[in-house]
Amino acid sequence: MTPIRIFVSSVQSEFAEERDTLRNYIRDDVLMRRFFDVFLFEDAPAADRSPDHLYLDEVGRSDIYLGLFGHEYGNEDGAGISPTEREFDHATRVRSHRLVFVKTVNDRARHPKMRSLIAKAQSGLIRKRFNTIAELKAGVYAALVEYLETKEMIRWGPFDAAPCRNTALDDLDFERMAQFIRTARQVRQFPLPEGTPPPQLLEHLNLLNGNRITNAAVLLFGKKPQRFLISSEIRCAHFHGTEVAKPIPSYQVYKGTAFDLVDQATDFVLSKINRSIGTRSENARAPRTYEIPVEVVTEAIVNAVAHRDYTENGSVQVMLFSDRLEVRNPGRLPPPLTLEKLREAHRSVPGNPLLAESLYLMDYIERMGTGTLDMIRRCVAAGLPEPEFAVTDGFVTTVWRASANAGGPGSGDTQMLSVAESLPGVQAGGHGEGQAGSHAGQAAPSGKDTALLRVCIDGPVPGEALVAAAGCAHRTGHFRRWLDRLQREGLLEMTVPDKPRSPAQKYRLTNKGWRAIATVDGSRSAPMHERRT
Repeated sequence: MTPIRIFVSSVQSEFAEERDTLRNYIRDDVLMRRFFDVFLFEDAPAADRSPDHLYLDEVGRSDIYLGLFGHEYGNEDGAGISPTEREFDHATRVRSHRLVFVKTVNDRARHPKMRSLIAKAQSGLIRKRFNTIAELKAGVYAALVEYLETKEMIRWGPFDAAPCRNTALDDLDFERMAQFIRTARQVRQFPLPEGTPPPQLLEHLNLLNGNRITNAAVLLFGKKPQRFLISSEIRCAHFHGTEVAKPIPSYQVYKGTAFDLVDQATDFVLSKINRSIGTRSENARAPRTYEIPVEVVTEAIVNAVAHRDYTENGSVQVMLFSDRLEVRNPGRLPPPLTLEKLREAHRSVPGNPLLAESLYLMDYIERMGTGTLDMIRRCVAAGLPEPEFAVTDGFVTTVWRASANAGGPGSGDTQMLSVAESLPGVQAGGHGEGQAGSHAGQAAPSGKDTALLRVCIDGPVPGEALVAAAGCAHRTGHFRRWLDRLQREGLLEMTVPDKPRSPAQKYRLTNKGWRAIATVDGSRSAPMHERRT
């Protein structure tokens, strides 16, 4: 980054000590030296040009004019004007950011022309008074920090509350915002009615900074959030062993809103881990549970998305090994939280409070600080070791898999199957869908799955028909995950797969979907290719 240049103007003989102090102070301060560079006339190398042109050229090259006005006026040129006033006038003409600090002295003792210069400065900007060098340093520091804030180079508030540069209302997805209202009203008694205009929703959720779109608004409702916040994507990888090794068997980079990222990353993990099939003695329908509780997987990923440090260039990483799931996010625990406190009752301290609030309203998280405790409780109940939390290169959550824990899920009356092996139409130990029309060894789909699949018997149907069949008023997050799973398991497919959000999009049964229904209803036992239109 090119340093912001500060030109310090004054009568040198009067403020020699103050000028040296300011230069050294800015160069030695950790924050100031990162952004600023100070120019003093006496530091300029010898040059074959007049001093008058030199100092005016330097004023024009500088971003900030810092004037120190005191008792003296300085040497006057042929027109009766001092270099100090020339510099101030030139800074005004070239529209430099001007800061003026006036030494507190008896005004009647000031040079008359200095009094006039101070009055001129006062009419066009705010000036500060100082008595001592310490007061001058403090005033200059505060003014420069305010400058950095105005230029949005530093911030005091949360990242998600800061305005997102170069964005407009049109960069947000209004349909997604309408869906947010519908779901939030259903699950959290959200007060705004359906049909609320997008600006009013943003204002209610505090997602506007003045009239500007915030980072949180883009992360939650953006059409293409990664266009503005590049590192907000999630990287998912699956390794067959216990270490990172190439080639990576399965690797995905997911983009989209915070809701999309959580759903996609969760589905990635659930599609790779094992699930157990219980005996029918336990229930009329053999129960199925994942080796890592779904709520634990979701909580680990939601926490990473909600609480990460979005100012870091790194992305959230979800890595599934043969013995564990690791979820890494760029960030640290916010004070006063510690790793020890995560294992006991603690208050919620969100790193991105606006983002967390909307995730809460969509029923993705709670706001009670119970997330890590719930993960521990659910893992223990499932016979897994307690999750581990660490701060190394970012924040890391480690959840151990059943395969790394003897006696856990998968032992006794349950049989551990991969997701592919437990799908309808695939026999345990088989490779593919099996022979058309043969249903031996196929697992029947659940009643809810069957109800959804039967809607498509007579041909492709729009998504709204599936929503109604699912008993939902709209496309909730739960419904989307359900529909995604049926597609991932090869039971349903899109008619326009290249454009998932196409207005003409419909869903139809696959061959496997037909055979899955046939395990329950033998009236349509064979794949019906001619029905695919």
